[in-house]
Amino acid sequence: MKYTVAILAATSAAAIASPSMAQDTNAAFTGPRVEVLAGFDSSTAGSSIDDDINVDNDQSIEGVAYGAAIGYDVAFGGALVGVEAEYTGSTADTDFEDGDFEGFGFGNVETGRDLYVGARIGVLAQPDLLVYAKGGYTNAKYNLRDTNGTRRFEQDLDADGYRVGAGLEYALSGNSFTKIEYRYSNYSDAEIDFSNDVPDSDRFDIDTDRHQVMVGFGYRF
Repeated sequence: MKYTVAILAATSAAAIASPSMAQDTNAAFTGPRVEVLAGFDSSTAGSSIDDDINVDNDQSIEGVAYGAAIGYDVAFGGALVGVEAEYTGSTADTDFEDGDFEGFGFGNVETGRDLYVGARIGVLAQPDLLVYAKGGYTNAKYNLRDTNGTRRFEQDLDADGYRVGAGLEYALSGNSFTKIEYRYSNYSDAEIDFSNDVPDSDRFDIDTDRHQVMVGFGYRF
């Protein structure tokens, strides 16, 4: 999957560099925007901690991601450049499958909120179709639960990392638009957040991959 996003990003970069593909920026893709998002979400153990010996342990959790984003895009030469921020949640959590605990290194958790801020750059493949690549900072929480998953503890795993991705955005009528996007996130640094004014833990290294395929619908002002 890491290679998938690299290919998508490279495709977008190639489109930006291709004079035959890049068209004049459509005003329908500039200015402030708001959007709602939903799609597939998977968190997995990274390559440094993946269990390569036990093929029955996929060390991953999957679910539905959902949320909202805001952004602002401007025309810059023959390209479109923008900034964006996003807040999402997810239904993904650890589970037992056929008696096997499908964890990915953090014990029994449910996926909490995810924050993202970043930038994107794209070009028009058609007057109403934008091809773009993106990247930025992401902060995710995984809520810790007891061993049977029936009680949520008063502490969370707070993870920092980066996100890269690529997608297509299609302009609809009336300043609205729809989009589809693949993004890969890697979290390499974390701490345990405690409640009731208890100090957070020291930061420690982790290796967690996150793959998402999202669709969105939005409106430009």
